[in-house]
Amino acid sequence: MAVQKLKDDVYFVGAIHWDRPIFDELVELPKGTSYNAYLIKGSTKTALLDTVDPDKTYELIRNLETLGVDKLDYVVAHHAEQDHSGSIPAILEKYPEAKVVTNEKCKGFLMDLMPIAEDKFITVKDGDILDLGDKHLRFIFTPWVHWPETMISYLEEKKMLFTCDFFGSHIATSRIFGPKDEMLIYEGAKHYYAEIMMPFRTHIKKHIAKIEELDFDMICPSHGSVYKNPKFIIDAYKDWVSDRLDNEVLIPYVSMHGSTKKMVEHLGDALVEKGIDVKLFNIIEVPLGEVAMALVNDATVVFATPFVLAGAHPSIASLAYLANALRPKAKFASIIASYGWGGKAVDHILGLLTNLKVDVIDPVLVKGEPKENDYKALDELAQKIYEKHKSIGIVD
Repeated sequence: MAVQKLKDDVYFVGAIHWDRPIFDELVELPKGTSYNAYLIKGSTKTALLDTVDPDKTYELIRNLETLGVDKLDYVVAHHAEQDHSGSIPAILEKYPEAKVVTNEKCKGFLMDLMPIAEDKFITVKDGDILDLGDKHLRFIFTPWVHWPETMISYLEEKKMLFTCDFFGSHIATSRIFGPKDEMLIYEGAKHYYAEIMMPFRTHIKKHIAKIEELDFDMICPSHGSVYKNPKFIIDAYKDWVSDRLDNEVLIPYVSMHGSTKKMVEHLGDALVEKGIDVKLFNIIEVPLGEVAMALVNDATVVFATPFVLAGAHPSIASLAYLANALRPKAKFASIIASYGWGGKAVDHILGLLTNLKVDVIDPVLVKGEPKENDYKALDELAQKIYEKHKSIGIVD
């Protein structure tokens, strides 16, 4: 990815990973990703803000050479994960005079993860300022967005906020200010929030309030697009971390021989008839990221599974485990399941949801093919969900 100028003396020098298929061996990347590093040229000092994944070190160095950077004073590490910090050793080798500027906790993580000598660090505290001459970089600690050591920085004279993973998105695009279709940016950011940031929404609420006290007109995250309209992404985050819920039921399912699918479709129709939106996801075919995005604002999730060896289908069990880790703000949950000879699929799933503060609505279990009484039980479940949604004021 070529160097791109953001403002006078401030440049994108990172890399685009167009074809990376998966992140952390967990998060699927249908649109690739980027590793956003930024260079700030002050009148007396030059600072590199974050680096790139080690696979792209050569691109970062090429970009610095393109800008004629023959001396680098500081490498700011906002976060220790290797997609941001993995190229620090190579940068220090090329620019041996440079110091790594970070907080004490991040320093410890970096020394655990890669060979950086302790005397290469300058540690900062919340609110400290790095003097670059005619420019000043203020550090703002934002722990648990999404690691305990994360921080952001504010370039005061340029009104720019460098937020690392905060407000990021997994999008590969040659347009540093995003593709023309704003919805692509929104979807990419929501996907990123759902799979990475959602467990930390209470922390994020506090950090948004803190950064809104600053005067800035550009947000520069470490993945995806730079925002020239910060209100766009801040408003989106405020919605995602709020207590607002959609009048919608998410039904992730697996069906081995068709019985569970019949139950899912009947329940979905019954809910729609009551004015409740539904999302039916066959998770064998749908990426987990799509399910995670639905979890952001949906009021209810109904896990639908056949019994497999006396327990839930492994794919549904994995999804329940993931939902438990993501800690969505859903208020209600239930389970519908089909079985042949018995088992404990319900207990299996509920045991995986201990982090979720949900009201569990009585499950519906069907032996074999659903019959007339089973469909009535699904209608009753739809009515109970309707009443629950009505009780919190999201359906008439």
